[in-house]
Amino acid sequence: MAERKRRAVKAYRNREFLNSKEARSLRILSEYLEPKARFDKYRIDDTIVFMGSARILPREQAEAALKKAQKSGGDLARAREDVAMSLYYEQARELAFRLTQWSKGLDSEERRFVVCTGAGPGIMEAANRGAAEAHGMNVGLRISIPVEEVDNPYVTRELMFQFHYFFMRKFWFYYLAKAVLIFPGGFGTLDELFELLTLVQTHKMTKPMPIVLFGTKFWDEVVNFDALVKHGTISAKDLSLVRRTDSVDEAYEWLVQQLTEHMLQRPGAIL
Repeated sequence: MAERKRRAVKAYRNREFLNSKEARSLRILSEYLEPKARFDKYRIDDTIVFMGSARILPREQAEAALKKAQKSGGDLARAREDVAMSLYYEQARELAFRLTQWSKGLDSEERRFVVCTGAGPGIMEAANRGAAEAHGMNVGLRISIPVEEVDNPYVTRELMFQFHYFFMRKFWFYYLAKAVLIFPGGFGTLDELFELLTLVQTHKMTKPMPIVLFGTKFWDEVVNFDALVKHGTISAKDLSLVRRTDSVDEAYEWLVQQLTEHMLQRPGAIL
């Protein structure tokens, strides 16, 4: 009986090796190179990032859940709060729509100020949805976490990314960002907000970075920035790192003014 030949496996096809701790640096590098190749292909030079809770519902869905709770004796307090919070979904959707329309009207061969989110439901879905309704390409930077993934059908298919490493996902959030809008959210949103503020405060991020903190009542209750100033842990001037508002019109007009003034003559992304 002829002896079966044993074939050696090329290193870059060796799944056992690629999934080992020894190849971690290759996996990290792939989460830089593969997104970069796609961003280059579709001429994505810079983004407007939307951050916020994955749990905030569209108004129609929240109102339907409230009616169901009223009929069945469900948690009315929770359902009413969900309806109130759904306003942020609709505002993120409208802002993404208007910013996408504006960016599409720019006289540029590149795609400027493309809406980018974490590709989840809630505020992320709202922003991708608004951009899609304006017929604009938009980006989704999904992270693999041990919870059931909810489909976000509004992300441009060619620009949907899946990350394993949080820090590589954050890199792509901040590297291409030319503006960030932060809506009410939980641990993840707070983490992203404070990392961004730290980068700006310490001048590790040297490009101008307009940051909108949307939802003054929520943020005043959740984060007491004035207390940080009072106790001397930040400077009073650090409060100017964010623009607080509840107005879609104000957020839109301020961002357009900031991007026009600081970015339109300065292409490319600098961190």
